[in-house]
Amino acid sequence: MAGLTWKKARNILCIRLDAIGDVLMTTPAIRALRDSLPHSRITLLASPCGAQIASLIPEIDATLRYAPPWMKATAPRKDASIEYAMAETLRRMRFDAAVIFTVYSQSPLPAALLCHLAGIPLRLAHCRENPYQLLTDWVPDPEPAQTIRHEVRRQLDLVASIGCRTTDERLSLRVPAAARRRAKAALAQSGIDPQRPWVVIHPGATAPSRRYPADGFAHAARRLVRAFGCQVVFTGTASECALVEYIRNAMAAPSHSLAGRLDLPTLAAVIAAAPALIVNNTGPAHIAAAVGTPVVDLYALTNLQHTPWGVASRVLFHDVPCKCCYKSICPEGHHDCLRRVPPETVADAAAELIGIPPGRARRRRAGDTLNPALPSVMDLSGPALRPSR
Repeated sequence: MAGLTWKKARNILCIRLDAIGDVLMTTPAIRALRDSLPHSRITLLASPCGAQIASLIPEIDATLRYAPPWMKATAPRKDASIEYAMAETLRRMRFDAAVIFTVYSQSPLPAALLCHLAGIPLRLAHCRENPYQLLTDWVPDPEPAQTIRHEVRRQLDLVASIGCRTTDERLSLRVPAAARRRAKAALAQSGIDPQRPWVVIHPGATAPSRRYPADGFAHAARRLVRAFGCQVVFTGTASECALVEYIRNAMAAPSHSLAGRLDLPTLAAVIAAAPALIVNNTGPAHIAAAVGTPVVDLYALTNLQHTPWGVASRVLFHDVPCKCCYKSICPEGHHDCLRRVPPETVADAAAELIGIPPGRARRRRAGDTLNPALPSVMDLSGPALRPSR
Protein backbone atom coordinates (compact mmCIF):
# COMPACT_ATOMS: atom_id res chain seq x y z
CA MET A 1 0.00 0.00 0.00
CA ALA A 2 3.04 2.27 -0.01
CA GLY A 3 2.55 5.34 -2.16
CA LEU A 4 -1.24 4.95 -2.33
CA THR A 5 -3.03 8.16 -3.26
CA TRP A 6 -6.72 9.02 -3.41
CA LYS A 7 -6.66 8.80 -7.22
CA LYS A 8 -5.53 5.19 -6.91
CA ALA A 9 -8.02 4.22 -4.20
CA ARG A 10 -10.35 1.45 -5.38
CA ASN A 11 -11.98 0.26 -2.14
CA ILE A 12 -13.44 3.17 -0.19
CA LEU A 13 -15.23 3.21 3.17
CA CYS A 14 -17.66 6.06 3.85
CA ILE A 15 -18.56 6.44 7.52
CA ARG A 16 -21.82 8.18 8.49
CA LEU A 17 -23.02 7.00 11.89
CA ASP A 18 -26.18 9.07 12.11
CA ALA A 19 -29.85 8.91 11.12
CA ILE A 20 -31.63 8.50 7.78
CA GLY A 21 -31.67 12.22 6.98
CA ASP A 22 -27.97 12.57 7.70
CA VAL A 23 -27.13 9.73 5.34
CA LEU A 24 -29.26 11.32 2.61
CA MET A 25 -27.56 14.69 3.09
CA THR A 26 -24.22 12.93 2.55
CA THR A 27 -25.23 11.43 -0.81
CA PRO A 28 -24.02 14.36 -2.96
CA ALA A 29 -20.55 13.94 -1.45
CA ILE A 30 -20.69 10.18 -2.02
CA ARG A 31 -21.67 10.89 -5.63
CA ALA A 32 -18.66 13.19 -5.90
CA LEU A 33 -16.46 10.26 -4.83
CA ARG A 34 -18.17 8.02 -7.37
CA ASP A 35 -17.88 10.56 -10.20
CA SER A 36 -14.23 11.38 -9.47
CA LEU A 37 -13.12 7.81 -8.70
CA PRO A 38 -15.33 5.87 -11.14
CA HIS A 39 -13.54 2.54 -10.70
CA SER A 40 -13.90 2.47 -6.92
CA ARG A 41 -16.18 0.35 -4.77
CA ILE A 42 -17.98 2.34 -2.05
CA THR A 43 -19.08 0.78 1.23
CA LEU A 44 -21.12 2.71 3.79
CA LEU A 45 -20.57 2.15 7.50
CA ALA A 46 -23.81 3.35 9.06
CA SER A 47 -25.81 3.19 12.25
CA PRO A 48 -28.66 0.65 12.30
CA CYS A 49 -31.05 3.55 11.71
CA GLY A 50 -29.09 5.17 8.89
CA ALA A 51 -28.44 1.84 7.19
CA GLN A 52 -32.16 1.45 6.49
CA ILE A 53 -31.98 3.94 3.61
CA ALA A 54 -28.72 2.69 2.08
CA SER A 55 -30.35 0.15 -0.25
CA LEU A 56 -32.16 3.04 -1.98
CA ILE A 57 -28.94 4.98 -2.71
CA PRO A 58 -27.47 3.88 -6.05
CA GLU A 59 -23.96 5.22 -5.35
CA ILE A 60 -23.50 2.77 -2.45
CA ASP A 61 -22.27 -0.73 -3.32
CA ALA A 62 -22.42 -2.31 0.16
CA THR A 63 -23.43 -1.40 3.70
CA LEU A 64 -22.09 -2.32 7.13
CA ARG A 65 -24.15 -1.70 10.27
CA TYR A 66 -22.45 -0.50 13.43
CA ALA A 67 -23.74 1.07 16.62
CA PRO A 68 -20.71 2.90 18.08
CA PRO A 69 -20.46 3.68 21.80
CA TRP A 70 -19.71 7.35 21.08
CA MET A 71 -23.19 7.98 19.62
CA LYS A 72 -26.04 8.83 22.01
CA ALA A 73 -28.54 6.40 20.45
CA THR A 74 -26.36 3.37 21.24
CA ALA A 75 -27.38 1.29 24.23
CA PRO A 76 -24.70 0.92 26.95
CA ARG A 77 -22.55 -2.21 26.77
CA LYS A 78 -20.08 -3.81 29.13
CA ASP A 79 -16.96 -4.08 26.98
CA ALA A 80 -15.34 -3.20 23.67
CA SER A 81 -15.72 -6.59 22.01
CA ILE A 82 -17.96 -5.12 19.27
CA GLU A 83 -15.31 -2.48 18.50
CA TYR A 84 -12.56 -5.09 18.24
CA ALA A 85 -14.79 -7.19 15.97
CA MET A 86 -15.59 -4.22 13.74
CA ALA A 87 -11.93 -3.26 13.44
CA GLU A 88 -11.16 -6.83 12.40
CA THR A 89 -14.02 -6.82 9.88
CA LEU A 90 -12.70 -3.61 8.34
CA ARG A 91 -9.17 -5.02 8.27
CA ARG A 92 -10.33 -8.14 6.42
CA MET A 93 -12.13 -5.99 3.83
CA ARG A 94 -8.81 -4.27 2.98
CA PHE A 95 -10.08 -0.74 2.38
CA ASP A 96 -7.74 1.66 0.63
CA ALA A 97 -9.34 4.77 2.12
CA ALA A 98 -11.96 6.00 4.57
CA VAL A 99 -13.96 9.23 4.53
CA ILE A 100 -15.45 10.10 7.92
CA PHE A 101 -18.53 12.32 7.63
CA THR A 102 -19.65 14.15 10.79
CA VAL A 103 -21.73 17.13 11.84
CA TYR A 104 -19.62 19.87 13.39
CA SER A 105 -20.74 18.97 16.92
CA GLN A 106 -19.20 15.49 16.56
CA SER A 107 -15.59 14.42 16.79
CA PRO A 108 -14.26 12.18 14.00
CA LEU A 109 -11.46 10.82 16.18
CA PRO A 110 -13.16 7.66 17.53
CA ALA A 111 -14.00 6.57 13.97
CA ALA A 112 -10.51 7.59 12.84
CA LEU A 113 -8.98 5.39 15.54
CA LEU A 114 -11.16 2.49 14.39
CA CYS A 115 -9.89 2.98 10.82
CA HIS A 116 -6.31 3.26 12.05
CA LEU A 117 -6.67 -0.03 13.95
CA ALA A 118 -8.11 -1.59 10.79
CA GLY A 119 -5.04 -0.55 8.82
CA ILE A 120 -6.87 1.71 6.37
CA PRO A 121 -4.03 3.79 4.89
CA LEU A 122 -5.95 6.95 3.82
CA ARG A 123 -8.25 8.63 6.33
CA LEU A 124 -10.08 11.94 5.70
CA ALA A 125 -12.24 14.04 8.04
CA HIS A 126 -13.01 17.49 9.38
CA CYS A 127 -11.46 17.94 12.82
CA ARG A 128 -11.05 20.91 15.15
CA GLU A 129 -8.11 19.57 17.12
CA ASN A 130 -4.88 18.26 15.59
CA PRO A 131 -5.47 14.54 14.91
CA TYR A 132 -1.77 13.81 14.32
CA GLN A 133 -1.48 10.28 12.89
CA LEU A 134 -5.17 9.36 13.17
CA LEU A 135 -5.97 11.27 9.97
CA THR A 136 -3.76 11.28 6.89
CA ASP A 137 -5.91 14.05 5.36
CA TRP A 138 -6.99 16.60 7.97
CA VAL A 139 -9.38 19.40 7.07
CA PRO A 140 -9.44 21.93 9.95
CA ASP A 141 -13.07 22.44 10.90
CA PRO A 142 -14.22 26.08 10.55
CA GLU A 143 -17.63 25.35 12.09
CA PRO A 144 -19.17 26.81 14.11
CA ALA A 145 -16.53 29.40 15.06
CA GLN A 146 -16.12 30.94 11.60
CA THR A 147 -19.21 29.87 9.68
CA ILE A 148 -22.10 27.42 9.58
CA ARG A 149 -22.69 25.61 6.30
CA HIS A 150 -25.59 23.51 5.19
CA GLU A 151 -24.84 19.88 6.01
CA VAL A 152 -24.76 18.96 2.30
CA ARG A 153 -22.23 21.71 1.57
CA ARG A 154 -20.07 20.66 4.52
CA GLN A 155 -19.69 17.14 3.16
CA LEU A 156 -19.17 18.31 -0.44
CA ASP A 157 -16.40 20.61 0.80
CA LEU A 158 -14.77 17.73 2.65
CA VAL A 159 -14.40 15.50 -0.42
CA ALA A 160 -13.47 18.50 -2.58
CA SER A 161 -10.34 18.79 -0.43
CA ILE A 162 -9.06 15.57 -2.05
CA GLY A 163 -10.18 16.64 -5.53
CA CYS A 164 -13.55 14.87 -5.67
CA ARG A 165 -16.42 16.91 -7.12
CA THR A 166 -19.71 16.39 -8.91
CA THR A 167 -21.84 18.51 -11.22
CA ASP A 168 -25.00 17.00 -9.68
CA GLU A 169 -25.41 18.16 -6.08
CA ARG A 170 -28.93 16.81 -5.58
CA LEU A 171 -29.68 14.27 -2.86
CA SER A 172 -29.69 10.71 -4.17
CA LEU A 173 -32.51 8.23 -3.63
CA ARG A 174 -33.94 5.68 -6.06
CA VAL A 175 -37.47 4.48 -5.29
CA PRO A 176 -37.95 0.86 -6.46
CA ALA A 177 -40.74 0.19 -8.96
CA ALA A 178 -42.28 -2.36 -6.59
CA ALA A 179 -42.46 0.26 -3.84
CA ARG A 180 -44.19 2.66 -6.22
CA ARG A 181 -46.79 0.00 -7.01
CA ARG A 182 -47.37 -0.67 -3.30
CA ALA A 183 -47.73 3.06 -2.65
CA LYS A 184 -50.22 3.48 -5.47
CA ALA A 185 -52.28 0.58 -4.15
CA ALA A 186 -52.20 1.86 -0.56
CA LEU A 187 -53.33 5.34 -1.62
CA ALA A 188 -56.12 3.90 -3.77
CA GLN A 189 -57.30 1.66 -0.92
CA SER A 190 -57.39 4.72 1.36
CA GLY A 191 -59.70 6.49 -1.09
CA ILE A 192 -57.30 9.17 -2.33
CA ASP A 193 -58.43 10.76 -5.59
CA PRO A 194 -55.22 11.72 -7.46
CA GLN A 195 -57.20 14.23 -9.55
CA ARG A 196 -57.90 16.32 -6.43
CA PRO A 197 -55.33 18.21 -4.32
CA TRP A 198 -53.80 16.15 -1.53
CA VAL A 199 -51.05 16.55 1.04
CA VAL A 200 -49.07 14.12 3.19
CA ILE A 201 -48.54 15.03 6.86
CA HIS A 202 -45.83 13.18 8.81
CA PRO A 203 -46.22 14.53 12.39
CA GLY A 204 -43.67 12.43 14.24
CA ALA A 205 -39.98 12.92 15.05
CA THR A 206 -37.58 11.00 17.26
CA ALA A 207 -36.55 14.05 19.32
CA PRO A 208 -39.37 15.71 21.30
CA SER A 209 -37.75 19.12 20.70
CA ARG A 210 -38.38 18.69 16.97
CA ARG A 211 -42.10 17.93 17.17
CA TYR A 212 -44.68 20.54 16.23
CA PRO A 213 -47.61 20.32 18.69
CA ALA A 214 -50.25 17.74 17.80
CA ASP A 215 -53.04 20.29 18.17
CA GLY A 216 -51.21 22.56 15.73
CA PHE A 217 -51.12 19.76 13.17
CA ALA A 218 -54.85 19.20 13.76
CA HIS A 219 -55.71 22.87 13.15
CA ALA A 220 -53.49 23.03 10.05
CA ALA A 221 -54.99 19.82 8.64
CA ARG A 222 -58.52 21.05 9.28
CA ARG A 223 -57.81 24.27 7.41
CA LEU A 224 -56.38 22.33 4.47
CA VAL A 225 -59.56 20.29 4.23
CA ARG A 226 -62.12 23.01 4.94
CA ALA A 227 -60.53 26.09 3.40
CA PHE A 228 -58.65 24.55 0.47
CA GLY A 229 -60.51 21.32 -0.25
CA CYS A 230 -57.37 19.19 0.17
CA GLN A 231 -57.26 15.53 0.96
CA VAL A 232 -54.95 14.82 3.92
CA VAL A 233 -52.94 11.62 4.29
CA PHE A 234 -51.05 10.92 7.52
CA THR A 235 -47.92 8.76 7.67
CA GLY A 236 -45.81 7.59 10.59
CA THR A 237 -44.17 4.62 12.23
CA ALA A 238 -46.09 2.01 14.18
CA SER A 239 -45.13 3.80 17.41
CA GLU A 240 -46.65 7.03 16.04
CA CYS A 241 -50.10 5.57 15.28
CA ALA A 242 -51.55 6.93 18.53
CA LEU A 243 -50.23 10.42 17.71
CA VAL A 244 -51.76 10.25 14.24
CA GLU A 245 -55.13 9.10 15.58
CA TYR A 246 -55.16 11.91 18.16
CA ILE A 247 -54.57 14.46 15.40
CA ARG A 248 -57.22 12.92 13.15
CA ASN A 249 -59.80 13.01 15.94
CA ALA A 250 -58.87 16.56 16.91
CA MET A 251 -59.06 17.93 13.37
CA ALA A 252 -62.77 17.07 13.10
CA ALA A 253 -62.56 16.73 9.31
CA PRO A 254 -62.07 13.81 6.90
CA SER A 255 -58.55 12.37 6.64
CA HIS A 256 -56.69 9.19 5.74
CA SER A 257 -53.95 7.30 7.60
CA LEU A 258 -51.15 5.07 6.37
CA ALA A 259 -49.34 5.23 9.71
CA GLY A 260 -47.75 1.93 10.68
CA ARG A 261 -48.57 0.39 7.30
CA LEU A 262 -45.57 1.34 5.15
CA ASP A 263 -42.02 0.05 4.99
CA LEU A 264 -39.33 2.63 4.24
CA PRO A 265 -39.24 2.15 0.43
CA THR A 266 -43.03 2.44 0.25
CA LEU A 267 -43.01 5.53 2.46
CA ALA A 268 -40.49 7.05 0.06
CA ALA A 269 -42.79 6.15 -2.84
CA VAL A 270 -45.81 7.77 -1.15
CA ILE A 271 -43.78 10.94 -0.52
CA ALA A 272 -42.55 10.87 -4.13
CA ALA A 273 -46.17 10.70 -5.36
CA ALA A 274 -47.43 13.45 -3.05
CA PRO A 275 -47.94 17.03 -4.29
CA ALA A 276 -46.46 18.25 -0.97
CA LEU A 277 -45.31 17.04 2.45
CA ILE A 278 -45.78 18.71 5.85
CA VAL A 279 -43.19 17.41 8.29
CA ASN A 280 -40.95 18.15 11.24
CA ASN A 281 -37.16 18.33 10.83
CA THR A 282 -36.76 14.58 10.48
CA GLY A 283 -35.87 11.90 7.93
CA PRO A 284 -38.95 12.18 5.66
CA ALA A 285 -38.13 15.86 5.04
CA HIS A 286 -34.89 14.75 3.38
CA ILE A 287 -36.61 11.89 1.56
CA ALA A 288 -38.92 14.52 0.06
CA ALA A 289 -35.94 16.65 -0.96
CA ALA A 290 -34.31 13.60 -2.57
CA VAL A 291 -37.40 12.73 -4.65
CA GLY A 292 -38.30 16.35 -5.49
CA THR A 293 -41.49 16.70 -3.44
CA PRO A 294 -42.14 20.23 -2.10
CA VAL A 295 -41.82 20.43 1.68
CA VAL A 296 -43.32 22.47 4.49
CA ASP A 297 -40.68 21.86 7.17
CA LEU A 298 -41.63 22.74 10.75
CA TYR A 299 -38.10 23.43 11.76
CA ALA A 300 -37.12 23.41 15.42
CA LEU A 301 -34.13 25.69 15.94
CA THR A 302 -32.02 23.08 17.71
CA ASN A 303 -29.52 23.56 14.85
CA LEU A 304 -29.67 25.40 11.54
CA GLN A 305 -27.88 23.36 8.90
CA HIS A 306 -30.35 20.59 8.04
CA THR A 307 -33.04 22.32 5.99
CA PRO A 308 -34.44 20.68 2.80
CA TRP A 309 -31.79 20.77 0.07
CA GLY A 310 -32.51 21.57 -3.55
CA VAL A 311 -36.30 21.39 -3.44
CA ALA A 312 -39.17 23.87 -3.24
CA SER A 313 -39.79 24.40 0.46
CA ARG A 314 -41.16 26.59 3.19
CA VAL A 315 -39.23 26.20 6.43
CA LEU A 316 -41.28 27.58 9.29
CA PHE A 317 -40.21 28.48 12.80
CA HIS A 318 -40.53 31.22 15.39
CA ASP A 319 -37.20 32.91 16.08
CA VAL A 320 -36.02 32.51 19.68
CA PRO A 321 -32.90 33.65 21.58
CA CYS A 322 -32.23 30.07 22.73
CA LYS A 323 -31.78 28.67 19.20
CA CYS A 324 -28.92 26.29 18.41
CA CYS A 325 -29.36 24.45 21.70
CA TYR A 326 -28.62 21.04 20.09
CA LYS A 327 -31.01 19.43 22.58
CA SER A 328 -33.46 16.58 22.05
CA ILE A 329 -35.73 18.03 24.74
CA CYS A 330 -36.40 21.78 24.89
CA PRO A 331 -34.16 23.01 27.77
CA GLU A 332 -36.37 26.08 28.34
CA GLY A 333 -39.57 24.05 28.51
CA HIS A 334 -41.59 26.45 26.33
CA HIS A 335 -40.82 24.96 22.88
CA ASP A 336 -41.55 28.38 21.38
CA CYS A 337 -39.53 27.87 18.19
CA LEU A 338 -42.30 25.53 17.03
CA ARG A 339 -45.24 26.13 19.36
CA ARG A 340 -45.60 29.73 18.20
CA VAL A 341 -45.83 28.89 14.50
CA PRO A 342 -49.52 29.54 13.62
CA PRO A 343 -51.26 26.50 12.11
CA GLU A 344 -52.83 28.81 9.53
CA THR A 345 -49.33 29.61 8.27
CA VAL A 346 -48.60 25.88 7.96
CA ALA A 347 -51.73 25.17 5.93
CA ASP A 348 -51.29 28.23 3.71
CA ALA A 349 -47.67 27.30 2.97
CA ALA A 350 -48.73 23.81 1.88
CA ALA A 351 -51.51 25.20 -0.29
CA GLU A 352 -49.06 27.60 -1.90
CA LEU A 353 -46.60 24.80 -2.68
CA ILE A 354 -49.25 22.72 -4.45
CA GLY A 355 -50.43 25.72 -6.44
CA ILE A 356 -53.53 26.88 -4.58
CA PRO A 357 -53.31 30.69 -4.22
CA PRO A 358 -54.44 32.16 -0.86
CA GLY A 359 -57.31 33.98 -2.62
CA ARG A 360 -58.91 30.64 -3.47
CA ALA A 361 -59.38 29.67 0.16
CA ARG A 362 -62.99 29.02 1.07
CA ARG A 363 -64.71 31.12 3.72
CA ARG A 364 -63.12 30.31 7.07
CA ARG A 365 -65.14 28.40 9.62
CA ALA A 366 -64.93 28.73 13.37
CA GLY A 367 -61.88 26.87 14.63
CA ASP A 368 -59.95 26.95 11.33
CA THR A 369 -57.09 28.91 12.89
CA LEU A 370 -55.47 29.57 16.20
CA ASN A 371 -54.50 33.03 17.46
CA PRO A 372 -53.78 35.13 14.31
CA ALA A 373 -51.94 37.74 16.38
CA LEU A 374 -48.98 35.47 17.12
CA PRO A 375 -45.57 36.93 16.18
CA SER A 376 -44.41 36.50 12.59
CA VAL A 377 -42.69 33.32 11.49
CA MET A 378 -39.31 33.19 9.79
CA ASP A 379 -38.56 31.20 6.64
CA LEU A 380 -35.37 29.19 6.23
CA SER A 381 -35.30 28.17 2.55
CA GLY A 382 -32.52 25.89 1.36
CA PRO A 383 -29.12 26.61 2.87
CA ALA A 384 -29.70 30.30 3.67
CA LEU A 385 -31.43 31.88 6.65
CA ARG A 386 -33.63 34.83 5.73
CA PRO A 387 -36.82 36.53 6.96
CA SER A 388 -40.09 35.54 5.33
CA ARG A 389 -41.62 38.00 2.94
